[in-house]
Amino acid sequence: MPEHGDRTAGPVTRDDPAAQETPQDIEIEQLERMPAAGQPLPTAAETPGHGKATAVADTQVDRALSTKQLAWRRFKRHKLAMIGTAVLLVLALACIFAPYLTPYSFHGQDLANPVAGPSLKHYFGTDVLGREEFTRVLYGGRISLLVGLTVALSAGIIGGLVGSVAGYYGKWVDNILMRVTDLFLSIPFLVTLIIASRILGGSMIDIIIILALFFWMYDARIVRGVFLSLKEKEFVEAAKASGASNSRIIFIHMLPNAMGPITVNVTLGVAAAILTESALSFLGFGIQPPTPSWGNMLNDAQNFTQTAPWLVWFPGLAILVTVLAVNYLGDGLRDALDPHQKIVGKE
Repeated sequence: MPEHGDRTAGPVTRDDPAAQETPQDIEIEQLERMPAAGQPLPTAAETPGHGKATAVADTQVDRALSTKQLAWRRFKRHKLAMIGTAVLLVLALACIFAPYLTPYSFHGQDLANPVAGPSLKHYFGTDVLGREEFTRVLYGGRISLLVGLTVALSAGIIGGLVGSVAGYYGKWVDNILMRVTDLFLSIPFLVTLIIASRILGGSMIDIIIILALFFWMYDARIVRGVFLSLKEKEFVEAAKASGASNSRIIFIHMLPNAMGPITVNVTLGVAAAILTESALSFLGFGIQPPTPSWGNMLNDAQNFTQTAPWLVWFPGLAILVTVLAVNYLGDGLRDALDPHQKIVGKE
Protein backbone atom coordinates (compact mmCIF):
# COMPACT_ATOMS: atom_id res chain seq x y z
CA MET A 1 0.00 0.00 0.00
CA PRO A 2 1.34 3.41 -0.87
CA GLU A 3 1.95 5.77 1.95
CA HIS A 4 -0.32 8.70 2.58
CA GLY A 5 0.35 11.51 0.09
CA ASP A 6 1.97 9.28 -2.62
CA ARG A 7 0.68 9.57 -6.17
CA THR A 8 -0.29 6.51 -8.15
CA ALA A 9 1.67 7.68 -11.18
CA GLY A 10 4.84 8.04 -9.16
CA PRO A 11 6.47 11.15 -7.77
CA VAL A 12 7.30 14.03 -10.08
CA THR A 13 10.97 14.90 -9.83
CA ARG A 14 12.42 18.35 -10.57
CA ASP A 15 15.24 16.75 -12.62
CA ASP A 16 12.81 15.01 -15.01
CA PRO A 17 12.71 17.18 -18.18
CA ALA A 18 9.39 15.61 -19.18
CA ALA A 19 7.72 16.69 -15.96
CA GLN A 20 5.46 19.70 -16.31
CA GLU A 21 4.69 21.45 -13.05
CA THR A 22 1.40 23.25 -12.67
CA PRO A 23 0.74 26.06 -10.18
CA GLN A 24 -0.89 23.46 -7.89
CA ASP A 25 2.29 21.33 -7.95
CA ILE A 26 4.36 24.34 -6.97
CA GLU A 27 2.06 25.11 -4.05
CA ILE A 28 2.24 21.45 -2.87
CA GLU A 29 6.07 21.51 -3.00
CA GLN A 30 6.16 24.71 -1.00
CA LEU A 31 3.78 23.28 1.64
CA GLU A 32 5.85 20.08 1.96
CA ARG A 33 8.97 22.19 2.60
CA MET A 34 7.43 24.39 5.25
CA PRO A 35 9.69 24.41 8.34
CA ALA A 36 8.56 22.87 11.58
CA ALA A 37 7.43 24.97 14.55
CA GLY A 38 10.28 27.04 15.99
CA GLN A 39 12.44 26.91 12.86
CA PRO A 40 13.14 30.10 10.84
CA LEU A 41 11.26 30.67 7.60
CA PRO A 42 13.34 30.32 4.40
CA THR A 43 14.10 33.44 2.35
CA ALA A 44 12.62 34.02 -1.11
CA ALA A 45 15.89 33.02 -2.78
CA GLU A 46 15.99 29.77 -0.75
CA THR A 47 12.40 28.79 -1.48
CA PRO A 48 12.21 26.16 -4.26
CA GLY A 49 9.88 27.10 -7.07
CA HIS A 50 9.81 30.77 -6.06
CA GLY A 51 10.76 31.98 -9.54
CA LYS A 52 8.14 29.79 -11.16
CA ALA A 53 5.48 30.99 -8.76
CA THR A 54 6.43 34.60 -9.49
CA ALA A 55 6.22 33.98 -13.23
CA VAL A 56 2.80 32.37 -12.84
CA ALA A 57 1.65 35.31 -10.71
CA ASP A 58 2.89 37.79 -13.32
CA THR A 59 1.03 35.89 -16.03
CA GLN A 60 -2.14 35.94 -13.98
CA VAL A 61 -1.74 39.71 -13.44
CA ASP A 62 -1.32 40.21 -17.20
CA ARG A 63 -4.48 38.24 -17.84
CA ALA A 64 -6.33 40.36 -15.29
CA LEU A 65 -5.47 43.60 -17.12
CA SER A 66 -7.95 45.07 -19.57
CA THR A 67 -7.17 45.45 -23.28
CA LYS A 68 -6.44 49.16 -22.87
CA GLN A 69 -4.15 48.52 -19.90
CA LEU A 70 -2.23 45.85 -21.81
CA ALA A 71 -1.89 48.15 -24.83
CA TRP A 72 -0.58 50.98 -22.64
CA ARG A 73 1.83 48.58 -20.94
CA ARG A 74 3.22 47.43 -24.30
CA PHE A 75 3.39 51.01 -25.58
CA LYS A 76 5.42 52.14 -22.55
CA ARG A 77 8.02 49.47 -23.29
CA HIS A 78 8.70 51.11 -26.67
CA LYS A 79 11.17 53.80 -25.58
CA LEU A 80 11.43 55.47 -28.98
CA ALA A 81 7.64 55.76 -29.18
CA MET A 82 7.55 57.43 -25.76
CA ILE A 83 10.29 59.86 -26.84
CA GLY A 84 8.46 60.56 -30.10
CA THR A 85 5.22 61.25 -28.24
CA ALA A 86 6.97 63.67 -25.89
CA VAL A 87 8.63 65.48 -28.82
CA LEU A 88 5.31 65.82 -30.65
CA LEU A 89 3.58 67.16 -27.55
CA VAL A 90 6.29 69.76 -26.99
CA LEU A 91 6.28 70.77 -30.65
CA ALA A 92 2.48 70.98 -30.83
CA LEU A 93 2.27 73.05 -27.64
CA ALA A 94 5.01 75.39 -28.90
CA CYS A 95 3.12 75.95 -32.15
CA ILE A 96 -0.22 76.46 -30.37
CA PHE A 97 1.20 78.97 -27.91
CA ALA A 98 3.47 80.69 -30.46
CA PRO A 99 2.06 84.19 -29.71
CA TYR A 100 3.23 83.78 -26.10
CA LEU A 101 6.67 82.46 -27.03
CA THR A 102 7.70 85.18 -29.46
CA PRO A 103 6.94 88.91 -29.57
CA TYR A 104 7.05 89.04 -33.37
CA SER A 105 4.40 88.29 -35.98
CA PHE A 106 5.15 85.87 -38.81
CA HIS A 107 4.88 88.66 -41.41
CA GLY A 108 6.59 91.40 -39.36
CA GLN A 109 9.84 92.76 -40.78
CA ASP A 110 13.05 93.98 -39.20
CA LEU A 111 14.39 95.95 -42.20
CA ALA A 112 17.55 96.89 -40.32
CA ASN A 113 18.57 93.20 -39.96
CA PRO A 114 17.85 91.25 -43.17
CA VAL A 115 19.50 87.81 -43.42
CA ALA A 116 20.84 88.14 -39.88
CA GLY A 117 22.28 85.06 -38.21
CA PRO A 118 20.93 83.41 -35.05
CA SER A 119 21.27 85.65 -31.97
CA LEU A 120 19.65 86.34 -28.63
CA LYS A 121 17.34 88.81 -30.35
CA HIS A 122 16.43 86.48 -33.21
CA TYR A 123 16.92 82.87 -32.12
CA PHE A 124 16.84 81.43 -35.65
CA GLY A 125 17.97 84.58 -37.45
CA THR A 126 15.98 86.51 -40.07
CA ASP A 127 15.22 85.93 -43.72
CA VAL A 128 15.88 88.17 -46.71
CA LEU A 129 12.89 90.38 -45.84
CA GLY A 130 13.92 90.70 -42.20
CA ARG A 131 11.18 88.35 -40.94
CA GLU A 132 11.91 86.50 -37.71
CA GLU A 133 12.71 82.89 -38.57
CA PHE A 134 11.89 81.38 -35.17
CA THR A 135 8.41 82.91 -35.30
CA ARG A 136 7.85 81.67 -38.83
CA VAL A 137 8.94 78.13 -37.90
CA LEU A 138 6.37 78.07 -35.09
CA TYR A 139 3.56 79.48 -37.21
CA GLY A 140 4.59 77.27 -40.11
CA GLY A 141 4.38 74.29 -37.77
CA ARG A 142 0.74 75.16 -37.14
CA ILE A 143 -0.01 74.84 -40.85
CA SER A 144 2.07 71.73 -41.47
CA LEU A 145 0.81 69.85 -38.40
CA LEU A 146 -2.81 70.83 -39.04
CA VAL A 147 -2.61 69.79 -42.69
CA GLY A 148 -0.95 66.47 -41.79
CA LEU A 149 -3.44 65.62 -39.05
CA THR A 150 -6.54 66.66 -41.02
CA VAL A 151 -5.46 64.84 -44.17
CA ALA A 152 -4.69 61.64 -42.25
CA LEU A 153 -8.03 61.70 -40.40
CA SER A 154 -10.00 62.49 -43.56
CA ALA A 155 -8.25 59.74 -45.50
CA GLY A 156 -8.81 57.33 -42.62
CA ILE A 157 -12.55 58.06 -42.59
CA ILE A 158 -12.94 57.71 -46.37
CA GLY A 159 -10.73 54.64 -46.55
CA GLY A 160 -12.42 53.09 -43.52
CA LEU A 161 -15.87 53.44 -45.08
CA VAL A 162 -14.79 52.10 -48.47
CA GLY A 163 -12.79 49.22 -47.00
CA SER A 164 -15.46 48.18 -44.50
CA VAL A 165 -18.23 48.10 -47.12
CA ALA A 166 -16.03 46.23 -49.61
CA GLY A 167 -14.82 43.70 -47.04
CA TYR A 168 -18.23 43.05 -45.50
CA TYR A 169 -20.40 42.70 -48.62
CA GLY A 170 -17.78 41.19 -50.92
CA LYS A 171 -18.74 39.92 -54.39
CA TRP A 172 -19.59 42.66 -56.94
CA VAL A 173 -19.51 45.43 -54.33
CA ASP A 174 -15.96 44.49 -53.41
CA ASN A 175 -14.95 44.26 -57.08
CA ILE A 176 -16.29 47.71 -57.94
CA LEU A 177 -14.82 49.48 -54.90
CA MET A 178 -11.43 47.81 -55.27
CA ARG A 179 -11.26 48.64 -58.98
CA VAL A 180 -11.95 52.28 -58.12
CA THR A 181 -9.18 52.06 -55.52
CA ASP A 182 -6.80 50.59 -58.09
CA LEU A 183 -7.73 53.38 -60.48
CA PHE A 184 -6.74 56.05 -57.95
CA LEU A 185 -3.52 54.17 -57.18
CA SER A 186 -2.60 54.10 -60.88
CA ILE A 187 -2.88 57.89 -61.28
CA PRO A 188 0.52 59.69 -61.31
CA PHE A 189 0.54 61.05 -57.79
CA LEU A 190 2.77 64.12 -57.77
CA VAL A 191 1.83 65.35 -61.25
CA THR A 192 -1.88 65.15 -60.43
CA LEU A 193 -1.36 66.95 -57.13
CA ILE A 194 0.49 69.78 -58.86
CA ILE A 195 -2.21 70.17 -61.54
CA ALA A 196 -5.05 70.04 -58.99
CA SER A 197 -3.26 72.51 -56.73
CA ARG A 198 -2.76 74.91 -59.62
CA ILE A 199 -6.44 74.67 -60.64
CA LEU A 200 -7.98 74.91 -57.16
CA GLY A 201 -5.46 77.33 -55.65
CA GLY A 202 -3.01 77.14 -52.80
CA SER A 203 -5.17 77.71 -49.72
CA MET A 204 -4.91 75.33 -46.79
CA ILE A 205 -8.41 73.94 -47.39
CA ASP A 206 -7.58 73.22 -51.04
CA ILE A 207 -4.38 71.38 -50.09
CA ILE A 208 -6.23 69.29 -47.46
CA ILE A 209 -8.95 68.28 -49.95
CA ILE A 210 -6.43 67.41 -52.66
CA LEU A 211 -4.23 65.32 -50.38
CA ALA A 212 -7.18 63.54 -48.71
CA LEU A 213 -8.47 62.46 -52.14
CA PHE A 214 -5.16 60.70 -52.83
CA PHE A 215 -4.41 59.22 -49.40
CA TRP A 216 -7.51 57.12 -48.65
CA MET A 217 -6.64 54.11 -50.86
CA TYR A 218 -4.09 52.59 -48.48
CA ASP A 219 -6.50 52.78 -45.55
CA ALA A 220 -9.22 51.17 -47.67
CA ARG A 221 -7.04 48.19 -48.53
CA ILE A 222 -6.03 47.62 -44.92
CA VAL A 223 -9.59 47.88 -43.58
CA ARG A 224 -10.89 45.58 -46.31
CA GLY A 225 -8.38 42.89 -45.35
CA VAL A 226 -9.32 43.16 -41.68
CA PHE A 227 -13.05 42.92 -42.48
CA LEU A 228 -12.54 39.88 -44.68
CA SER A 229 -11.10 38.04 -41.68
CA LEU A 230 -13.53 39.46 -39.12
CA LYS A 231 -16.72 38.57 -40.98
CA GLU A 232 -15.95 34.86 -40.48
CA LYS A 233 -15.75 35.23 -36.70
CA GLU A 234 -18.34 33.79 -34.33
CA PHE A 235 -19.47 37.15 -32.93
CA VAL A 236 -20.42 38.33 -36.42
CA GLU A 237 -22.40 35.15 -37.06
CA ALA A 238 -24.11 35.61 -33.71
CA ALA A 239 -25.01 39.22 -34.57
CA LYS A 240 -26.49 38.10 -37.88
CA ALA A 241 -28.45 35.34 -36.17
CA SER A 242 -29.87 37.83 -33.65
CA GLY A 243 -31.30 39.92 -36.48
CA ALA A 244 -28.86 42.86 -36.36
CA SER A 245 -28.82 45.06 -39.46
CA ASN A 246 -25.80 45.16 -41.76
CA SER A 247 -24.99 48.74 -40.76
CA ARG A 248 -25.08 47.82 -37.08
CA ILE A 249 -22.80 44.82 -37.65
CA ILE A 250 -20.33 46.96 -39.63
CA PHE A 251 -20.17 50.02 -37.39
CA ILE A 252 -20.96 48.59 -33.95
CA HIS A 253 -19.48 45.08 -34.01
CA MET A 254 -16.75 44.93 -36.65
CA LEU A 255 -15.33 48.44 -37.05
CA PRO A 256 -14.25 48.78 -33.37
CA ASN A 257 -12.28 45.54 -33.79
CA ALA A 258 -10.46 47.06 -36.77
CA MET A 259 -9.47 50.27 -34.99
CA GLY A 260 -5.98 49.01 -34.19
CA PRO A 261 -4.72 48.85 -37.81
CA ILE A 262 -6.69 51.99 -38.71
CA THR A 263 -5.10 53.96 -35.85
CA VAL A 264 -1.60 52.87 -36.82
CA ASN A 265 -2.11 53.70 -40.50
CA VAL A 266 -3.67 57.10 -39.74
CA THR A 267 -0.72 57.94 -37.48
CA LEU A 268 1.80 57.06 -40.17
CA GLY A 269 -0.34 58.98 -42.67
CA VAL A 270 0.31 62.18 -40.71
CA ALA A 271 4.02 61.95 -41.50
CA ALA A 272 3.35 61.20 -45.17
CA ALA A 273 0.94 64.15 -45.45
CA ILE A 274 3.44 66.53 -43.84
CA LEU A 275 6.16 65.43 -46.26
CA THR A 276 3.83 65.72 -49.27
CA GLU A 277 2.58 69.17 -48.25
CA SER A 278 6.17 70.30 -47.70
CA ALA A 279 7.18 68.99 -51.12
CA LEU A 280 4.27 70.78 -52.82
CA SER A 281 5.02 74.01 -50.98
CA PHE A 282 8.71 73.72 -51.81
CA LEU A 283 7.81 73.40 -55.48
CA GLY A 284 5.55 76.45 -55.21
CA PHE A 285 2.23 74.60 -55.55
CA GLY A 286 1.30 74.24 -51.88
CA ILE A 287 0.59 76.80 -49.18
CA GLN A 288 1.20 80.20 -50.74
CA PRO A 289 3.08 83.13 -49.11
CA PRO A 290 2.81 85.15 -46.97
CA THR A 291 1.29 82.28 -44.93
CA PRO A 292 4.32 80.33 -43.69
CA SER A 293 4.72 76.58 -43.87
CA TRP A 294 7.88 74.57 -43.51
CA GLY A 295 7.82 73.73 -47.22
CA ASN A 296 7.51 77.27 -48.59
CA MET A 297 10.12 78.44 -46.06
CA LEU A 298 12.54 76.00 -47.68
CA ASN A 299 11.46 77.30 -51.08
CA ASP A 300 12.24 80.88 -50.02
CA ALA A 301 15.65 79.81 -48.70
CA GLN A 302 16.85 77.75 -51.64
CA ASN A 303 18.96 80.66 -52.97
CA PHE A 304 20.67 81.17 -49.61
CA THR A 305 21.99 77.68 -48.87
CA GLN A 306 25.57 78.98 -48.96
CA THR A 307 25.26 82.52 -47.60
CA ALA A 308 22.53 81.94 -44.98
CA PRO A 309 22.30 78.18 -44.33
CA TRP A 310 20.29 78.65 -41.13
CA LEU A 311 17.29 79.53 -43.31
CA VAL A 312 17.41 75.92 -44.52
CA TRP A 313 18.49 74.23 -41.30
CA PHE A 314 15.62 75.13 -39.02
CA PRO A 315 12.55 74.41 -41.19
CA GLY A 316 14.28 71.31 -42.55
CA LEU A 317 15.11 70.15 -39.03
CA ALA A 318 11.51 70.76 -37.97
CA ILE A 319 10.27 68.50 -40.78
CA LEU A 320 12.84 65.82 -39.96
CA VAL A 321 12.13 65.75 -36.21
CA THR A 322 8.35 65.76 -36.70
CA VAL A 323 8.33 62.96 -39.26
CA LEU A 324 10.68 60.81 -37.17
CA ALA A 325 8.58 61.37 -34.04
CA VAL A 326 5.36 60.46 -35.86
CA ASN A 327 6.92 57.32 -37.32
CA TYR A 328 8.19 56.21 -33.91
CA LEU A 329 4.74 56.88 -32.47
CA GLY A 330 3.15 54.77 -35.20
CA ASP A 331 5.68 52.00 -34.59
CA GLY A 332 4.83 52.01 -30.88
CA LEU A 333 1.09 51.95 -31.57
CA ARG A 334 1.54 48.97 -33.88
CA ASP A 335 3.36 47.08 -31.14
CA ALA A 336 0.75 48.07 -28.56
CA LEU A 337 -2.40 47.40 -30.56
CA ASP A 338 -1.30 44.19 -32.26
CA PRO A 339 -1.68 41.37 -29.71
CA HIS A 340 0.45 39.05 -31.88
CA GLN A 341 3.34 41.53 -32.11
CA LYS A 342 6.34 40.53 -29.99
CA ILE A 343 8.43 43.42 -28.74
CA VAL A 344 12.11 42.59 -29.09
CA GLY A 345 14.79 44.64 -27.34
CA LYS A 346 12.41 47.37 -26.17
CA GLU A 347 11.85 46.43 -22.54
